[in-house]
Amino acid sequence: MRILRVAAIAAGGLLVMSQLLPAQATGGPSYRWSMTPTGSTAQFRGLSAVSKDVAWVGGSAGQVLRTVDGGKHWQNVSPAGAETVQFRDVQAFDAQRAVVLSIGPGTDSRIYRTVNGGKSWTQTFGNTDEKAFYDCFAFNAGGHGLALSDPVDGKFRIAASTDGGKSWKVQSNAGMPAALPGEFAFAASGTCLVAGPGRTAWFATGGGDRPRVFRTFDGGRHWKVGDSPMASGEAAGIFSLAFRGSLFGVAVGGDFLKPTEAVKAASVTYDGGRTWKLIPADKAPKGYRSGSTFLPGSLATVVAVGPSGSDVSRDGGRSWNQFSDANFDSVECGGHGVQAGCWASGAKGAVARLVVGR
Repeated sequence: MRILRVAAIAAGGLLVMSQLLPAQATGGPSYRWSMTPTGSTAQFRGLSAVSKDVAWVGGSAGQVLRTVDGGKHWQNVSPAGAETVQFRDVQAFDAQRAVVLSIGPGTDSRIYRTVNGGKSWTQTFGNTDEKAFYDCFAFNAGGHGLALSDPVDGKFRIAASTDGGKSWKVQSNAGMPAALPGEFAFAASGTCLVAGPGRTAWFATGGGDRPRVFRTFDGGRHWKVGDSPMASGEAAGIFSLAFRGSLFGVAVGGDFLKPTEAVKAASVTYDGGRTWKLIPADKAPKGYRSGSTFLPGSLATVVAVGPSGSDVSRDGGRSWNQFSDANFDSVECGGHGVQAGCWASGAKGAVARLVVGR
């Protein structure tokens, strides 16, 4: 009887949460991107938004750039000796402290850290296993970080930091469910792994016969996994996750070989990633999307980006409207109140700020 009561309370809570999310409004705010020339031709898939003034990007040819004046000027603060790697994820804590992740097999997967605005960097993690390939990382409040590698010996691998990226330790895989044949994560925007409140985190996959979302509530020691109704395949799956709190989340993706088609490209969860509801094609983003983020100060406004355009949802991912056809890989918001700002980055040195009209 107690089990039935608990289940009923949980179901009621999820229903209330979904009912609280606003329906897609008409005549609401307008959205557009304002480009901020970087002087670079790199592809910036790594992005961290600190505020409306401060942002960091990381990309191809080992490039890391930083702005502290809203994109009027960009400084090249690339780590020395990293010219051959691709930086695919960035976590900046402020204008001075940041951590960047490069991807690739074996020693190409590295993590660097700076505490002086990129004047100097220290390599704090170097992968030594040729079978590992790190895709993305994320940090909870308090500096607890997790970095995700594609499966090694049949299981996804996690490296963890408890000191803001100053040091890392590869974790035991005893609490990690087995990977599916061909399953992997996409190093497309730095949001295949995201962190939530406390020690929660989620990562998403593709490549197998179905995409899945893994979740942890104890800082990466133990994981549970659930299937997703989104597309999967050699080039398809979930590319990006965004969560508001520990229960409400949005997933976007599709097939990057079909960038203009919405192939089961979005879904939502109200129970922390245990179950996912597919968004119908007529309400989903209009093509493959590689990055997503919630807007600051909003319960349910989400922006997603990809090579064929950008979409906004004002009802928690249940319906989407395209507002730009610009090509971006990553999107992120940071800051609070009047200091809040959202940024996007992509190919050919493209970085832009989101402008919201009223």
